[in-house]
Amino acid sequence: MLSAGAAFKVTVYLNRDTGSTSGFLPNDILAFLHRQGIAGATEYRAHAGFGFHRQMHTSDEGGVEGEHLPVVIQFLDTREKVSAILPELLAMVTDGLVEAHPTEILKNIATAERVLA
Repeated sequence: MLSAGAAFKVTVYLNRDTGSTSGFLPNDILAFLHRQGIAGATEYRAHAGFGFHRQMHTSDEGGVEGEHLPVVIQFLDTREKVSAILPELLAMVTDGLVEAHPTEILKNIATAERVLA
């Protein structure tokens, strides 16, 4: 578990239908991050968006166009751990954008029991 203090956040911008050698790239990236022991990762799926090609895509489009929606994957870990996996992650991203910046963990708590209000 990440402790409070300095950390590094990486954001990967892709399309949901970006392919890879084994399926779809967003799935491959999440599986890669999990195998590497990254502290936590989340995939966000957009309702609408556009990217480099300036083509608007929305979830209510039919057919293939409706599948070409933006996906954002964010993950956090120590700078050292992120630096260690970045070369392989960057090699995986064949169509998209990757950004990273330092951040600070203010609180990170996980309990076995859920707290009821």
